[in-house]
Amino acid sequence: MRLFLLQRLSAMIMVPFIFVHIGMIVYAVRGGLSAEEILTRTQGNWLWIAFYTLFVISAAIHAPIGIRKVVKEWTTITSQAANWLALALGLVFLGLGMRAVIAVGGL
Repeated sequence: MRLFLLQRLSAMIMVPFIFVHIGMIVYAVRGGLSAEEILTRTQGNWLWIAFYTLFVISAAIHAPIGIRKVVKEWTTITSQAANWLALALGLVFLGLGMRAVIAVGGL
């Protein structure tokens, strides 16, 4: 039950992040911004760094819980192994996401 609630809570947190992120993609594409122009606007901007850090954390919590459930339903993996797999995936997602935040934020 705790994982169910945690996944739902992380989904609720991610919704505004997703809308803003997609909106920024549309804005950048329609405005013809280059990768260099985007990075110029994001480098050192603590608002964007905080925004994407929270986005990454919520995604790193949300996705592994769902993957854990799918793996348990589709395979004969034990609950303990599924838990370890989900934890490992969450750490990988967190690490990769924070690496992107650091690169885009210019930290």
